[in-house]
Amino acid sequence: MTYRTSVLLAAGGSAALLIGALAFQYLGGLPPCKLCYWQRYPHVAAVLIGALALWLGGRTLAWMGALAALATAGVGLYHTGVERGWWEGPISCTGTGGGLSGLSGADLLSTEGTADVVMCDEVAWQMFGLSMASWNMLASLVLVAIWVAAARRAAR
Repeated sequence: MTYRTSVLLAAGGSAALLIGALAFQYLGGLPPCKLCYWQRYPHVAAVLIGALALWLGGRTLAWMGALAALATAGVGLYHTGVERGWWEGPISCTGTGGGLSGLSGADLLSTEGTADVVMCDEVAWQMFGLSMASWNMLASLVLVAIWVAAARRAAR
């Protein structure tokens, strides 16, 4: 596999995962939580890095792509752990209720709040026992390997 093919596969893989996430959101009616959004940002970076790598070439850009894919895999692992109760997630989107302590009684009873908060510790969709966060992590690790292959094939 050539450098160009590896970069196209890796950046294209991130683009495909982003399109899939958007399809789940807009076609499947599954709004993302805060951690879901965090997983998307490194994919956007990987796509942009891929475009630059195709244009400019070079090992550094391929390693940056690998780092972006590794970042989204890391967030996917963190999100998976939050979903499975292995560790606490952000207070703003988990069921711990820790963010309620500073609210007044009127605030707690108000109907004008943000009722559309998507909880990070609830699995909205799964396949074969793995959530979207878990699948994103696994796919992103494959993308890391493809980026590393591109970096090894880059002109020195």
